[in-house]
Amino acid sequence: MNGWVWDGGSRCIDLINTVRGGYRAGRDLLADPLLLAEWLRTAQLLARDSTPLLPEHVEQARTLREAVDRAAQAHADDLPIDPRDVAVINHHAGAAHQQHVELRLLADGRPQAWTPPPDDPVGAALGAVAVDAIRLLVHDPKPRLSICASQQCRIRFLDRSPAQNRQWCSMSRCGNRAKARRNHARSERTVTR
Repeated sequence: MNGWVWDGGSRCIDLINTVRGGYRAGRDLLADPLLLAEWLRTAQLLARDSTPLLPEHVEQARTLREAVDRAAQAHADDLPIDPRDVAVINHHAGAAHQQHVELRLLADGRPQAWTPPPDDPVGAALGAVAVDAIRLLVHDPKPRLSICASQQCRIRFLDRSPAQNRQWCSMSRCGNRAKARRNHARSERTVTR
């Protein structure tokens, strides 16, 4: 596992989080086709037996990731979304696989529902992320896009807490670490007095 996190609150935000350590200057976890394939499979967007990915798929994923990041941040800040980012998102959404179900008959004559695989599995997977971004931008009037308060983490997430004051990407990861550091510092101060 390459450190994938699924705390973004939306699959498109999880794609943004494939950059670590500060978005623009961070480490890109989608460094090659194998890593992109692993992320898409872990996100349950790509079948295990799909064809191998190519370097151009990585570039497509990165382009979509950057467009979604800029669009989500602009929307959250109540600013206009750049039409170029809209075009990128729409281009990818157009490749989303519209699943339809077919009726198949088994050898014994019993009916079975079957969904044929998409012609372009990677395009369909990235299309699903683009459709998720569209839903986020349209259905969430003003999403609160936050960044984890941990300086070592900096993962982005949708703050859907009632008071919209969530600080940590995950309480079990960064929140508990911060609490432990505060408790340790407090006990150190008590001992030195």
